Amino acid sequence: MGINTSDNAFLEILSKFRSFIGLAAVFIVASIICVRDGTNLFLSPVNLMNLVRAVSENGIMAIGMTLVILLGSIDLSVGAILGLTATAMADLLIHRSTPLWAAILLILLLSAAFGLFNGVVHTKLRLQAFIVTLASMSIARGLARFWSGGIGIPLAYGDGPGLAPPIFEKLGDRVYGIPVPAICFLTIAVIFSILLKYTRFGRHVYAIGGNETSAFLCGIKVNRVKIMLFVLCGVLSGIAGIIHAAQLKQGSPNDGIGYELNAIAAVAIGGTSMAGGKGTIFGTVVGALILGILDNMLGLKNVNTNLQLIVKGLIIIAAVVMQREDKR
Repeated sequence: MGINTSDNAFLEILSKFRSFIGLAAVFIVASIICVRDGTNLFLSPVNLMNLVRAVSENGIMAIGMTLVILLGSIDLSVGAILGLTATAMADLLIHRSTPLWAAILLILLLSAAFGLFNGVVHTKLRLQAFIVTLASMSIARGLARFWSGGIGIPLAYGDGPGLAPPIFEKLGDRVYGIPVPAICFLTIAVIFSILLKYTRFGRHVYAIGGNETSAFLCGIKVNRVKIMLFVLCGVLSGIAGIIHAAQLKQGSPNDGIGYELNAIAAVAIGGTSMAGGKGTIFGTVVGALILGILDNMLGLKNVNTNLQLIVKGLIIIAAVVMQREDKR
């Protein structure tokens, strides 16, 4: 009996810190194999900063995806919302000379409207979130292409009409060597970690994901919480879209294609149960970092991008299978 108890305790600890072990393992492998002509390409400061910068957009969207998956739902529209908001941001700044604060406010309202649409249709019409957000993804992508005429809108900076304010470019720069998108990502992660862990709203989220019927019988306004989480997911996708436009210096209706897969993968790898009720924002941050390191490592090794997609798909399956084994 003592041996079995010890083994069970070890397995519980291993399961609890599985994401961190995976992050350490991927980091070590990347450090070992990404060496060329005696130079460690992966550990170079420039590469590590680019890695963190690249992770930030997906990480912000993955935080929003975590909120929805904790309910046992899903949001397939996050990548399309990023493409729409990046396109809209570029159009407002370049073609309409909108003040920066007003453009950001309009973008956040637009992304919140898509989240509200997803939440209301899902709860009031009782349609599966998969179907609702799939339709929303199509709507957002079509609207982005209609808005821009199907072409990207490049950003040029200056003080005159038809130019974006130079301060917006700073969103893609660094502060004390740290990329601004990474600072935004970590700040958002801390805020939502506190929200889920230390507030009544967070307890309601976990309660609904664990057992929606019990949560309703306990007096929790289930539909209101669901709608609010879809709105937050939409807003976070909008923030990622703003950062995306600043980093790439353009807004294109084709931006964000496939990003929903990255967000879902980060959530699953981070240990959030796809059935809802279990997971943390910190785990999602780790999952996003694991994905970012994998992408970076495969890129440095010149692995075909199509093979990278295959790897991500297999990782999602493996993560969900491990979750199922944990329950058993």
